[in-house]
Amino acid sequence: MKEALSISSQNPRSPLLEIWDAFRLNRGSYVALVVIIIIGLSALFAGSVAPHLPAEQYRDAFLVPPAWAEDGSLRFILGTDDIGRDILSRIIYGARVSLSTGAMVVFSSLLFGILLGLISAFNHGAIDIVIMRLMDIMLALPSLLMAIVIVAILGPSLVNAAMAVVIVQLPHFVRLTRAAAISELGKDYVIASKVAGAGTLRLMWITVLPNCMAPLIVQATLGFSSAILDLAALGFLGMGAQPPTPEWGTMLSSALQFIQRAWWVVTFPGLAILIVVLAFNLMGDGLRDALDPKLKSG
Repeated sequence: MKEALSISSQNPRSPLLEIWDAFRLNRGSYVALVVIIIIGLSALFAGSVAPHLPAEQYRDAFLVPPAWAEDGSLRFILGTDDIGRDILSRIIYGARVSLSTGAMVVFSSLLFGILLGLISAFNHGAIDIVIMRLMDIMLALPSLLMAIVIVAILGPSLVNAAMAVVIVQLPHFVRLTRAAAISELGKDYVIASKVAGAGTLRLMWITVLPNCMAPLIVQATLGFSSAILDLAALGFLGMGAQPPTPEWGTMLSSALQFIQRAWWVVTFPGLAILIVVLAFNLMGDGLRDALDPKLKSG
């Protein structure tokens, strides 16, 4: 028994394995991760998974209902839209657009948020005041309204909508990075690095930043769902992706007039948005519980 205890003490578990074990305890988050992986793989291999091309029109199949409904066809499992395009194929290709754009938005917001947050945390005075007051002003405005104003200035397109969502999400990462960095600056290991002669850039990116990543990872996961929802909202308002791009918000906007006589045209793109946003929120909650030492010790 003593030998087994000594072996286990000499070979401690990896922190990543401990986080994974804690994450798996949350069944909802684990299922959400599986759903996200399935949707991500479907989007990545959309050319092989989708039964039809997203812009292909079938002149003999306008507003065909789903396969299980009356007058439905197995050729179009989720039915077709008003110009004969397969809804399932457009949803699958739309996942590629939404996930790739959402990933770009979150990565850009995270990168610039970390940069500005670290600059603010390491430079008390005018620089800190200017950055934080600017972030406060941005947070005071409704996020979707500010995104609409930005896209209205730049012009409606998917790229401009993504830029607007990056700007909208930026204050959350800046404030979180600054708060986490300030809490780390007074700790012994940072003081020891300063005494050892570490420069400001080394303290920022090598000493302090790795210990601030846990809350930033959680915020990035939750920000992914917000980015997808904001991009869909801008697409629904005609300010995001433009037809015939298979984007979920644009699909909802173009099919809104058929909601009473062709429910499937609106229902399935809306369900796709709901499932993805819910899955990322659940996964973010699971990551927060797994990465928070207070929650794990409780």
